[in-house]
Amino acid sequence: MIKKMSPSENEFDIPAKNCHRMVILGSTKVGKTAVVSRFLDERFDDQYTPTIEDFHRKFYSIRGELYQLDILDTSGNHPFPAMRRLSILTGDVFILVFSLDNRESFLEVQRLKRQIHETKSCLNNKTKENVDAPVLICGNKCDRDRDFYREVREEEAQRLVAGDARCAYFEISAKRNTNVDQMFQALFAMAKLPGEMSPDRHRKVSLQYCEETLHRKSFRNKVMKVKDGDAYGIVAPFARRPSVHSDLMYIKEKAVGGSQTKERGCIIC
Repeated sequence: MIKKMSPSENEFDIPAKNCHRMVILGSTKVGKTAVVSRFLDERFDDQYTPTIEDFHRKFYSIRGELYQLDILDTSGNHPFPAMRRLSILTGDVFILVFSLDNRESFLEVQRLKRQIHETKSCLNNKTKENVDAPVLICGNKCDRDRDFYREVREEEAQRLVAGDARCAYFEISAKRNTNVDQMFQALFAMAKLPGEMSPDRHRKVSLQYCEETLHRKSFRNKVMKVKDGDAYGIVAPFARRPSVHSDLMYIKEKAVGGSQTKERGCIIC
């Protein structure tokens, strides 16, 4: 039986520089959760269930180094502006999703892109890296008949990212898995993270195969034995969103500058 892990038990002595958070934003019914499902499980669920806020965590061993990636799948209704702002402040990379058959969802992505820049700019340490976090804009549902339904032209979306090296645009189909892997590869390249974090670039391990590795010592011992050049990823079960206090501490640390960050377990764990 798999033991339910608390946040403190998820600390595998991963350096803070290797802990990152990906935040998914966009209107309702545009496919944000479908994109996350493709990333985590390489699957698609036709049934729509409104998302309030979902939190996931994935661990990697890549070329002998351990990494942690937290994924925050946010609500399209954003009923709590303060929580939306907190999500942006704690995000390191962003995916903004709109539906190609819904122009209002595209306008919302434009607003979100501005909000990310404005919110990040309020940090005391206003370096370009902190302000201009990598943003990937994603036009979903490209599998449909474009001549019949399309409300957003590709040229419009491309203009939104033109001239911004920290921003890119992809048209995808989460349903058919079209361009999804390429999208994640581009996002991690912009963030200067290992390309092996992309779903198609690492070996996936099922919970049934390695229940033992989910405990701190056995997980660390096993992943550190993976051959150099191999990439290994596992989704943590029962991941819970860090507390507001933990998030505020994380923001404070970012605000005073990365130079004061020590090589220790990630503060957002």
